[in-house]
Amino acid sequence: MILVTGGSGLLGQHLLKALLKDGEMIRATYLHTDPPAALSQGIEWMRCDLEEYEDIEAALQGVTHVYHCAAMVSYDRRLHERMMRVNIEGTANLVNACLDRGIQKLVHVSSIAAFSQVEAPELVNETTPWLRSKEDSAYAQSKHKSEMEVWRGIAEGLNAVIVNPSIILGEGDWNKGSAALFRIVKNEFPWYTGGATGWVDVQDVVRAMTGLMKSDIAGERFILNGGNHPYRDVFTWMAEAMGVRPPHREARPWMAELVWRWAYLKSMLTGKEATLTKETARSAQRISAYDGSKICGVLKGFEYTGVKETVKRVGDVLSV
Repeated sequence: MILVTGGSGLLGQHLLKALLKDGEMIRATYLHTDPPAALSQGIEWMRCDLEEYEDIEAALQGVTHVYHCAAMVSYDRRLHERMMRVNIEGTANLVNACLDRGIQKLVHVSSIAAFSQVEAPELVNETTPWLRSKEDSAYAQSKHKSEMEVWRGIAEGLNAVIVNPSIILGEGDWNKGSAALFRIVKNEFPWYTGGATGWVDVQDVVRAMTGLMKSDIAGERFILNGGNHPYRDVFTWMAEAMGVRPPHREARPWMAELVWRWAYLKSMLTGKEATLTKETARSAQRISAYDGSKICGVLKGFEYTGVKETVKRVGDVLSV
């Protein structure tokens, strides 16, 4: 049996669909987001808190292979401590349980955030060292440290590989994560930032993960990145796919600094999670680039979907 943690998230749902097509026996975990009705058949769903070791032990009963997709993503400073616990301690618990249970293989989903935040033209690859910086977000720190737990498990004998996707684009909940970018663009939000980063199709991430799981590859990490593009270009492609006006006003760095402060004050007054923070505002101005070619050299026939092609496919769904 295969276990997928975080099965109700964007990546988890697409992974589950692929595993169902392969006829696998599947168990999937969720915590705060209920399992989608469309994936109610053929999957054994289990509520699992990764901070509770007993929950993990129960989820691993009868399991041979594990995809670890579960993680907390937040840039709200009030949630940083909780996020660090969930991502780091949760991963440590899962690694320990996998070692205890003799799990045959673990595929861990990390992030490009687990790499040092260097500026282009330097191309980040799998050997780029982590150099602590004041620009690192709490999320980046949590992903780096949770990845370190997997490396620790590998040193202790765990058969595991790590994937580091860039911004994942795919069909999902239009109010959450990267999928929310499509909704924002569809509402003709006029602003764009001057930054650039890596982007990847969710289906490519799934193909890479399942390919690595079936392979003999172990003890390695793989950046998954379909292309490096400015935010403005990707937002324009989104707008074209949905037939709306693209963002046309550049948000200068000084403007972003003012807006995140206002958003933070508003969140303090309302008690709601901040929609824009210092970390996200500054990240959106950074120009970074990532080399995702390593996976193409180890998985036969693996090729990335063009980012513009991905955007058109997802945008077509939302424009209906």
